[in-house]
Formats: sequence, structure tokens, C-alpha cells
Amino acid sequence: LGVVMAIPMKQQMINIEQLRFPSGIAAAETLRALHAGLEGARQSRLLAQGAIVGTVVAILRELHAKWMPWNLPEAVPFAIGKEPTLRGRPLSDYSFSFDTSIILVAAGAIMGWRPAWSMMLGAAVNYLVLAPYMYSLGVIDDRLGYKYIVQWSVWFGSALMLTSGLTAFGFQWRSVWNAMKSVANAFGKRVQTDDEAREVPMLWFVVGVALCAPLVIALEYLVFGIKPWLGVGAGFRRLFIAIVACRVTGETDTTPSGALGKITQVTFGVLDPGNTTTNLMTANVGGGVGLHAADLLTDLKSGYILKADPRQQFWAQLLGVVAGSLFVVPAWALLVDGPEDFGTKWPVPAAQTWKGVAVMLAEGIGNLHPTAQISIAVGGVLGILMVLAERAFPAARPYIPSAAGLGLGFTTPASNTISMFIGAAIATGMLRKNPKAEESIIPASSGALAGESLTAVFIRLLGITGIFGR
Repeated sequence: LGVVMAIPMKQQMINIEQLRFPSGIAAAETLRALHAGLEGARQSRLLAQGAIVGTVVAILRELHAKWMPWNLPEAVPFAIGKEPTLRGRPLSDYSFSFDTSIILVAAGAIMGWRPAWSMMLGAAVNYLVLAPYMYSLGVIDDRLGYKYIVQWSVWFGSALMLTSGLTAFGFQWRSVWNAMKSVANAFGKRVQTDDEAREVPMLWFVVGVALCAPLVIALEYLVFGIKPWLGVGAGFRRLFIAIVACRVTGETDTTPSGALGKITQVTFGVLDPGNTTTNLMTANVGGGVGLHAADLLTDLKSGYILKADPRQQFWAQLLGVVAGSLFVVPAWALLVDGPEDFGTKWPVPAAQTWKGVAVMLAEGIGNLHPTAQISIAVGGVLGILMVLAERAFPAARPYIPSAAGLGLGFTTPASNTISMFIGAAIATGMLRKNPKAEESIIPASSGALAGESLTAVFIRLLGITGIFGR
């Protein structure tokens, strides 16, 4: 549905308004470089070298075969010997340790300095100050660990990200208005270009929505028990979400799926109070629509620069959705043993945040521990103030913590945050010495991320099929 909803926006946002879609431009330039001369060959080598490093790390961590004399531990404590303690518990009980995965280091290098140090600040305040104090009061379970700490800290992080996202979204009213006009213009005007015959016809949009929207509403009812009238109402909001997601992505390279999803959660918290399934899944479907639409337009921006055929790109994206849907179910079964994995093996911080909002709207704030209620109020006010501060003092923005980063520091394990912070620090140091270092950082980090991820999945598959044993 998201791919189909991108159709009326392509000509207006890309052909006429020439919105940048920075990632689309970067992808086009990378493709050009990879197919042209020495610079392309250099980036290919860096990509391969990063992938080799990631593959070696994955083998050392994940391959528990009988002939392996030693495995890289998943986490390494801060000290050799006696570990530092807080409130009588070692730092590792508060998730403060070094994660040996290179994935997060590579992600931090790509992420950038401001969100990384903001996350580190949030993690330090949460896991070194607030969590030990709440543990001493008995608010946090004696078992400690990320899974139990986040059940308290998620409220501050969720409130901060919710109010900051909605406040920032409110300041984007011009983008919302322009987005609505752009779709109207797409229906009302013919775009005269030399390649007009290759553009995706508006009829495909009409037919696609007519086929996909009822199917989505029916599946929501059959699979999740969402009332059909709520599904119909959500359908109109999804077009709005897709329009805004594409517009903001084109202007900023960031798809505001978090803020848009939380708007949906708040809306259905009122329309169907107490139903966490409706709350989560309508937001999930809406977020998926926005992400797919923005993702296709980013690809189409690359194709526009490289003179690709929009119709072929449209069909490729649709095939990608089908292929991804078929792959994700066995991949899920391959990687996840059960619900107990969440919050331990798989921290899923974003899901913890969405769950926190859903539970809050379903059960009511009054059922939370008083300290959690206070943290919601403090986080909510702080999120608004941080956005206002960015707008009031734009020159000081590099020194104002990112609200999203600070909030994630409260919902992500400290070990993950430390790795991302290290990656961002290394990349920032390289960029200060040589501003052109990004041309090396991006391909090397991308290769490392892909190398370890794919190798870990492959090893898991081999273990399940009995080649090495699990």
C-alpha cells in the first residue's frame, strides 16, 4: 500500500519541485563511482575489507563448533579482575560493558557525532545514576539487567521522544501543507517531460489503492481483531502519513515514522481505549505505509538522476516487498526462540518504546509507580523544551543534546550505546583530520555491518540445519 501511495507524489516532488532526497542522491553518486574509474574501485575495496572484518568477528562470536578452540564473548566487562560496582552490584548488571559486535561500532560511525554523544549522555544518566538509585529504593527488580531496568526507564525515554517528535512535527506545518498541495497538483496537472511515457500512470495509483486498502482492512480484522470501521478511518490517515513521510524525507532525509506512529497510537488510544493490539498494529501498519512510500521515492530520486525507468523501479519495489515478506517469517523463526528473547538477547529498544506508549494508554498512567509517573512528566516537558531550544538557538544546536538520541539512551542497553559512541568518536576524529574521510568511512562501515550481520544469520542457519550443531 505504501509503494502504491508513492505514485502521485513522484512527479510533483521529484520532477517538478526537485526535492533533494539526500540518500537517493548519495546512492546515485555511489553507483556512478562504483562504475567509473579508480575512485569507484577504491570504494569497492573498502566495502570488501569492511565485510571481511565483520565476517571474522561474526565467526569468532557466533560459530560454536566443536573444533573452535575459543569464542569471542558477547560482552567484556570494564575491568580485568574485580569489576567496579554501584550500590553493591557490578557495572555489567546495569548493562555497562563493552559489546564485542562490530555492527554497532559501524552504525555509530555512520550515525554521526551529535546523536551518538546524546545517547551516551542518556545512558550515563540512566544506568549510572537513576537505575542504581531506583534499585536501592526497590523500584527496579532485584534481578537488574537491561530487561528489568528498561521497564522503568522506558517511561522517561518514551515521553521525551513522543513530545519532542510531536513538537518538531508541529513546526513542520509548512511541509504538511505543501505535501497536501503536491498530491492535488499531481492529479490536476500534466507534467510535460521528454520521458513522460515512462512515468507510472495515475491509474495504477487508483487501482492499487482500490485493491490494497480493502485487503489491509480485512487482514487487520482477521489477524488482529481491529474493528473494520477503525481500519477504514485509519486508511485516510495512512495517505496523510505517506504524503508527510515522503515530503519530510525529501527535505531532511529523515522519515518521521516515530512521530507519525505515535500520533496514530494516541489517536487510537482515544478511539479504542484499553486495546493494546489495536493501538500497536494500526500504528505499525501506518508506519510501514509511510516508510515504504518514502523509501520508493528515495529510490526513484536515484533513478531520476541516473535516467532509470520509473515503471521498472516501481515493479522492482513491489517485488521487493513480496520477497521481503516471504523472507522475514523464516528469518524471524531462525533468529528468535521466543518472547523471552526480547529485552535480553534482542533488546529491541524501539519496540520497548512503542510498547510503553501502548501500555500507558491502555492501563492508564495511574497504575504506574509514582517515580515512573514523575519521569513521564519530566521527560515530556524536557522533550518540548529541547525542540524549542534548538529553534531558538540554531547556532548552539551542535551543543544541545538530540532529543531522539537522549531518549534512546534510556531505552537502549548501555553496552550498545557505548559501541555506537566509540564508532562515532572514531569517525568524528577522522573527519576532523580529513573532511574527505567520509568517502572511506561510509563504505568501510557499511561493509562491516553487512559482513557481520549476514555471516551471523548464515551461521545460525547452519546450526539449525545440523551442520555444526546449535
